[in-house]
Amino acid sequence: MTGHTDNEIVVDAPIDFVWTVTNDIRAWPELFTEYSSTEVLEESAESVTFRLTMHPDENGNEWSWVSRRESDRASWTVRSQRVETGFFEYMHLRWDYQPVGEDRTKMRWQQDFTMKPEAPIGDEAMRERLDRNTPVQMKAVKAAVEARRARVVGVGDVPSNRRRGADLRTLLSPATVGTTCGFSGTVVLEPGEVITEHYHPYSEEYIHVVEGELRVDLGEQRRTVSADQAVFVPKNLRHRIFNDSTAPVRVVFFLSPLAPRPDLGHVDTETLAEWAANHQPSSADAAHG
Repeated sequence: MTGHTDNEIVVDAPIDFVWTVTNDIRAWPELFTEYSSTEVLEESAESVTFRLTMHPDENGNEWSWVSRRESDRASWTVRSQRVETGFFEYMHLRWDYQPVGEDRTKMRWQQDFTMKPEAPIGDEAMRERLDRNTPVQMKAVKAAVEARRARVVGVGDVPSNRRRGADLRTLLSPATVGTTCGFSGTVVLEPGEVITEHYHPYSEEYIHVVEGELRVDLGEQRRTVSADQAVFVPKNLRHRIFNDSTAPVRVVFFLSPLAPRPDLGHVDTETLAEWAANHQPSSADAAHG
């Protein structure tokens, strides 16, 4: 005799976001109410082996075991199994994700198992236990994922991206809150700092200066944008931003719509080294020097 469970729930979030959050093993104690800790033992792009530890049960037992998960984003499926089986002969799990309507995702969790003869309960009793607990955990995961979409994201919550020069941080994005139409963030440019020339094949960009005075190069045109002013960057237009003043500049940006893939969103047309080699100080630069 074998045991089988099959449970599902709909999460009000896009499938990419649900997939990313629920497959972040390190964050599982923040999603599930039953897990106290996770420890990643081995990891690759397609698989992860990890130790999972539960909160102590009513008898003070702290259950812990090692599992291995293999994910296939192309089919939105995850298969996993316990490496340390404990009272199970085996425990195999399958997670399926399916988009259902706009910004909604159905998660389906299936478990197949057989208990060892010496286990304190049999297959049917374990099935009943899992069928009571799994919906509870699915509801906890649903609530946690949906709460992340509404969270407030601060500059200190995301990493700095300096690949194009100044301190750029993307706050609201598909990765942080599950946006589906665009992303936004901030740039801080100290005097002399630049975001090198690039263009966006799929997105328009909106640049709003919050503090300071910014030089914006739009193709062959040059614009000065001061605090409380904004400038529009059409798709496919080469542009760079440069702080040629003596004070820091703080910028808020927004891009929409999203590119089909993140790596297609920006096309760089110069490097930082090329900018440094080709940049000729303006009269303002000379005055500040």
